[in-house]
Amino acid sequence: MLPALRDARLWARPMTARRMRNAYRIWHSFRQAKKTRHPIIRGLPFSISMEPTTACNLRCPECPSGLRAFTRPTGNLKNELFMRVIDELSKDLWALTFYFQGEPFINPKFLEMVNYAHRKGLYTNTSTNGHFLTEAKAEETVRSGLSRLIISMDGTNQETYSAYRREGNLAKVIEGAERVVKWKKKLKSRTPHIVFQFLVVRPNEHQVPEARKLARKIGVDDLWLKTAQIYDPHDDHPLIPLQDKYSRYKRNANGVWEVKHRLDNECWKMWHSCVVTWDGKVVPCCFDKDAKWVMGDLNELSFREIWNGPVYNAFRRRLFNDRSSIDMCRNCTEGCPVWA
Repeated sequence: MLPALRDARLWARPMTARRMRNAYRIWHSFRQAKKTRHPIIRGLPFSISMEPTTACNLRCPECPSGLRAFTRPTGNLKNELFMRVIDELSKDLWALTFYFQGEPFINPKFLEMVNYAHRKGLYTNTSTNGHFLTEAKAEETVRSGLSRLIISMDGTNQETYSAYRREGNLAKVIEGAERVVKWKKKLKSRTPHIVFQFLVVRPNEHQVPEARKLARKIGVDDLWLKTAQIYDPHDDHPLIPLQDKYSRYKRNANGVWEVKHRLDNECWKMWHSCVVTWDGKVVPCCFDKDAKWVMGDLNELSFREIWNGPVYNAFRRRLFNDRSSIDMCRNCTEGCPVWA
């Protein structure tokens, strides 16, 4: 079976009549909202991200966590907050991503949370730099019920890998991936669907064919090629690929670098998803890395109160009127391809 089909079957597992109704209500209300330019919303998100931690062991140059550049606090998601949110949403929620900023495996309770969400019937997904996949963690990861494990593998030798994954060790990543593949076979488990994610930047763009060979050799289920977010794109930026198809950016008619795709005054993500930070702030999407646009605090309000509240609806209304005035939207990847 093709990798995409295997993952699609995992994605379909959470299907219930209630979740299907909720997803339809969200989709239908978004279509109505686009016509009326009014933030009509019925239902709850069917996909959210929760942030296990803001801490990270690496120092990647285009990541606020790696740069230690946050203005918001650093910490770990607590079980109590996590379970309260999941208990409120799980009957309508379809998928849960355990990632925003930071390295999820740094949170000591991370895989316990994965297992809790798995027992609630959710599709679960995380992204890791792969440095914490010891023998014990690899086994625990497979046993947790995690649906998809994305491992960042941004080079096929140490030199190119560390051009972006600074202070990282490629050998550790490969060994960790091999352990998860081994335990998946040993336990005869269909999960997790293991993906090598190759962030294509100038130092490694020539290694794409080698990355495919390495993925096959280790036995992961899939390889994804991803474009890199650059905060200040310019002509001599060392990470922007020379091959245009791997770059998220282009120069416009005035010579200014910008995201390639058109920025429409609408956003489907504001209807079907959101992000919850480790300390309970609800933010609109994964591009709000420093939690500038806080829609509400789950330590003070329920999720439903925030999701349907005046702050969130005012933000949705602003998207319909002038999305380009929102700074994080100007670097949005919506519409940018990811290649397999």
